[in-house]
Amino acid sequence: MTARGFGVIAAAVTLLGLGFRFGYPDLALLGAAAALAVVCGVAFGLWRPRLGVDRVADPDRVARGEPATMTLTVRNTSRLRAANLVATDRCGRADVPVPLLRLRPGRDTTVGYPVPTTRRGVVPVGPLRITRHDPLGLLTLSRAYGGTTTVWVHPRIHLLRAVPAGMARSLDGRIDKVPHGTITFDSLREYVVGDELRRVHWRSSAKVGELMVREQLDTSEPTIVVLLDDRAAAHPAGRDGTAESFEAACEAAASVIAAAVREDLPVALHLVSGPAAGPFLDVLTEAGLRAGDLARTVRSLRQNRLGDTLVYLTGPGGRADLGAVSALRGPYPVVIAGLFGDPDAAPVSAGGGMIVIEAEDGERFASAWDGVRGW
Repeated sequence: MTARGFGVIAAAVTLLGLGFRFGYPDLALLGAAAALAVVCGVAFGLWRPRLGVDRVADPDRVARGEPATMTLTVRNTSRLRAANLVATDRCGRADVPVPLLRLRPGRDTTVGYPVPTTRRGVVPVGPLRITRHDPLGLLTLSRAYGGTTTVWVHPRIHLLRAVPAGMARSLDGRIDKVPHGTITFDSLREYVVGDELRRVHWRSSAKVGELMVREQLDTSEPTIVVLLDDRAAAHPAGRDGTAESFEAACEAAASVIAAAVREDLPVALHLVSGPAAGPFLDVLTEAGLRAGDLARTVRSLRQNRLGDTLVYLTGPGGRADLGAVSALRGPYPVVIAGLFGDPDAAPVSAGGGMIVIEAEDGERFASAWDGVRGW
């Protein structure tokens, strides 16, 4: 009910009361006319026009910053002219006006508008909200039409020219071998907490005086494990559920995964907060800052040995945890850590054979990645 509507109701009650109380038929007639106007307005509001709503996103999955267009078609399927309609379509956090004034029966109108892709995430579009006014402006009714559509804004992918596995290749382009496996004996190394006791070489351990573990070769293709640190504590400068360092880490993860797919190498994505199910880019799109236990994740990676190359991507708050991740250098022959959002801090020394890449964003990470030699 608008302010005008409340005023008409008050006038109707007052005029009817005065007319019947003091015997003024003219006042009673005016009050009855005002009451009739309110009743007509309510009857007009009860009529709901039949509208068909179709949406097409082109495309529905884009990288951050790339253009995406939403095409909205509204058709009047009723027999009456849909007059005095004001329509707005919800797109993310914004309202987009849709012109529908006096849409004739059987006719449709189409409007296209850009979808905001400046931020990584899932952008919900819809539903279409129709606002109607009666001819006298006494009532305003708002209803939702149609369903919702989502546009997936993936993190940007930067080209990585280096092979993510960092292993030797034969002349035909295939991986020859990786320094970890269960087929052929390769070398001995010192025991690391978490190694299986059945891999301990007891005779050599007795000679050396400390536990020695067998390293073996595997002719299968190496598997790359990307561990994305999505803990809120690792990205303390977060705003609105995200942080620039976390956005850079997501872009780095997407770039490593794309490079692995391009090279036909097996790749797996894991989040510190828990398992990641679904297409990798969609998982990175939905990822947000939350609570997580890095120590438990490290123990799981050590026990399960999910691959041969581990890529750990974190923010300023994860600098102190690089030592715990470097301890995975035993079960994972190649361990690479990407540290984002901490340009003013002192450089990290790559201890335990771990490669540390410090970068401000995903593009600089790609440049530094291609500059790494000998992994």
